[in-house]
Amino acid sequence: MSKELYVGSLSYDATEYDLEKLFSVSGRVTSVHLIVDLTTGEFKGCGYVRMSTEAEAKDAIDSLDGAMLIDRQITVSLARAQKMKPQGGGLRGRFKGKPGGSDNAGPIAGSAKPAASKKTSDFQAGAAKAAAERPASAKPAFAKPASAKPGPAKSAPARAGASKPAGARTPKAGKR
Repeated sequence: MSKELYVGSLSYDATEYDLEKLFSVSGRVTSVHLIVDLTTGEFKGCGYVRMSTEAEAKDAIDSLDGAMLIDRQITVSLARAQKMKPQGGGLRGRFKGKPGGSDNAGPIAGSAKPAASKKTSDFQAGAAKAAAERPASAKPAFAKPASAKPGPAKSAPARAGASKPAGARTPKAGKR
């Protein structure tokens, strides 16, 4: 038997101190943990209480299951072992060419961009209007000055095997 207990149907006004005070009638409470939503931070109405011995945990189940705490009848039971979550992380092969990954080069699932807001479309419309009103001789602010000289042209390095005849075939890797 475990020393950790699950406490459900808690009032949303309950605190860790309230649970510790209630469970201390059955023995020494070593820890209390209330469950909150990770995204919103709201209390979910359940928690865990750890007692110092298994006998105290059994006594707490027998005496406190169905007891009233603040304005609700609570449930007390043994906490089940936590399910193991898959280890790993990262992108899990969501790029083209990876085994088991998708073959499209589109965005990763669940990362779709939200539709453009009205604020963005107003900005784009204003920019288009300003461009239409600007004289043709005006240069955009990001244009390079006329005195800027282009840099020296870089030549591409010669690749090995680039001078083979057009009909020549190269053996594929791994096949013989």
